[in-house]
Amino acid sequence: MFQELNGKSVDRRSFLRGSAVFAAAIGLAAVPAFAAQQAPPKKEQPKDPFSDGEKDKSEGEPKVLVDKEGREYRVCPQCAYNMYREGRMWVCENCGYSYVE
Repeated sequence: MFQELNGKSVDRRSFLRGSAVFAAAIGLAAVPAFAAQQAPPKKEQPKDPFSDGEKDKSEGEPKVLVDKEGREYRVCPQCAYNMYREGRMWVCENCGYSYVE
């Protein structure tokens, strides 16, 4: 491709090596610019996985979720599927996560 360039021969290997060094230099120059643009993460209060979520505003009681069959359920904190009450335990239908109330 290139025969002679300023007395040096440029073959495929030296061309690729030079372009890799050039790309690395550009990448290292751009890293501080991207690092300066990132904002520090906001600190959030951890959510209680056993809370029912929304509360009824009139009584301060947890909002009751009812499925289409009329059974009370909660949302599983592991897989976000429905949990149903079995005695004193709430058990997830999907992953088997359970806890005693």
